[in-house]
Amino acid sequence: MSMLRQPSAKYSAFPQVPLPDRQWPARTITVPPRWLSTDLRDGNQAIVDPMDAVKKNRFFDLLVEIGIKEIEVGFPSAGATEFDFIQGLVRSGRVPNDVTVQVLTQSREDLIRTSFASLAGARAAIVHLYNAVSPAWREIVFRMSRDEVKAVAVAGAKVMRDEAGKRPGTDWHFQYSPETFSTAELDFSIEVCEAVMDVLRPTPERPIILNLPATVEAATPNIYADQIEYFCRNLPGRASAVISLHTHNDRGTGVAAAELGLMAGADRIEGCLFGNGERTGNCCLVTLALNMYTQGIDPTLDFSDIDRIIETVEYCNQIPVHQRHPYGGELVFTAFSGSHQDAIKKGFEALEKQNDERWRVPYLPIDPADLGRSYEAVIRVNSQSGKGGFAWVLEQDQGLKLPKAMQADFSKAVQRLADELGRELGAADIWRAFREAYHLGAAEHFQLMDYEETRAADGTRIFAGTIAVEGQAQSVSGRGNGLISSVVATLEDAFGVQMEVCDYSEHALSTGSDARAAAYVQCALPGGRMVWGCGIDEDVATASVRAVVSAANSALVE
Repeated sequence: MSMLRQPSAKYSAFPQVPLPDRQWPARTITVPPRWLSTDLRDGNQAIVDPMDAVKKNRFFDLLVEIGIKEIEVGFPSAGATEFDFIQGLVRSGRVPNDVTVQVLTQSREDLIRTSFASLAGARAAIVHLYNAVSPAWREIVFRMSRDEVKAVAVAGAKVMRDEAGKRPGTDWHFQYSPETFSTAELDFSIEVCEAVMDVLRPTPERPIILNLPATVEAATPNIYADQIEYFCRNLPGRASAVISLHTHNDRGTGVAAAELGLMAGADRIEGCLFGNGERTGNCCLVTLALNMYTQGIDPTLDFSDIDRIIETVEYCNQIPVHQRHPYGGELVFTAFSGSHQDAIKKGFEALEKQNDERWRVPYLPIDPADLGRSYEAVIRVNSQSGKGGFAWVLEQDQGLKLPKAMQADFSKAVQRLADELGRELGAADIWRAFREAYHLGAAEHFQLMDYEETRAADGTRIFAGTIAVEGQAQSVSGRGNGLISSVVATLEDAFGVQMEVCDYSEHALSTGSDARAAAYVQCALPGGRMVWGCGIDEDVATASVRAVVSAANSALVE
């Protein structure tokens, strides 16, 4: 047999950056970056069916509403569709005064001229020039030397400068990308950027944007951070440049690379909502912004109605947002596991007792309400759930706060139902199971019709009322030390049901003129078996009577 080479032999580790005194690991992100959305360009290029003008306009309006101030609106030299959309957007007057549009162009004279023409009439605009500089592109794609590649960038910068000079009515800003920066020699990237800056003459007051893309994510995010810090340290005229990052997600760490890049000295982030983009996608602006939010930093972007944002993005991209996508996924704030549900439930209970607004709920890094999500969806019940899960659902849906021992009792009924149905249980399923378990329906063996309570001369309480048995009304009465004990005595005297009350609790379900109360009672039967009852009524005393009758019905079930 011939020896087969391992596939991994085709690859080699990415080289380390010579930065022994790196500073970024000790830094933290304290302010948000400048944000640029490239949904309408990079994101649009990455979907099977590119957006038409209707979808692009809808997406643009969403980006403005979210609060993004720099928006890459297209690649005007790609064709008439792109050009017409950009020109129509500029002429429409729909670009707010505090929003700057950006277009992308390769470093070719005809494409640059087309790009400027597409922006005719814009109040302000960014023209983004790029050419690839890394060895693989130089040697394989272009077959150019380093000097030839640099000359392409310089020539493009000169055309940009001249075209802007012909159109003084627009506030022009320039952006240059040494494309494939992440796999290029750092010193060469700096050399090319410096040559471009020599042409465009940026100043600290009017800086150039230098975009350093991880065109292909080729190493761990700490390597990218080293590259950014090295670049920032060694770039002549750093004060006249805004360092922008455009990470891709080939290794699954596009967001992490962007975060570490900010720590390494970058000022601006390019990305797409929910990470759409070439191959495995771009940096997800939603994730990065909300990561900052959870650290007490205002990202200046508004995701307070995230479900509506998702609806628009899915409509425009025709790509669903994954159920487990950070922050935005349908299930990211949802717990099915019993232990998780119990921790979350206790977290919310503790939150109600706090004297401050600090968010401290286990398993929830962010308050779902901050994103427009309801607490009702936080805990959902299936066969993997515990008593904390259905107890939360009952509390959120019906206002019931079951005693812990009653939760354990009801959990058996919920587990049976979950196993029987083989699916998630909704609030209606759980409420129906609760009503059946504690006999709150209209066709139970014992039904309280009406009653009155009086006090005897010796201080005892007398219960007198009507209880229907299998639909037949019977007048009954009994005496006890209190209302509940008199009802227990009545059930034993009239129907032979022997119970001893072991636990009782009650609480209000609501306030105001339509307030209701819930009462819970645990009773011991002869032989030691325990049963629970629940009663709900506008009157708390009547709720307690109904709870005892509910327990009596439970006593009849073996």
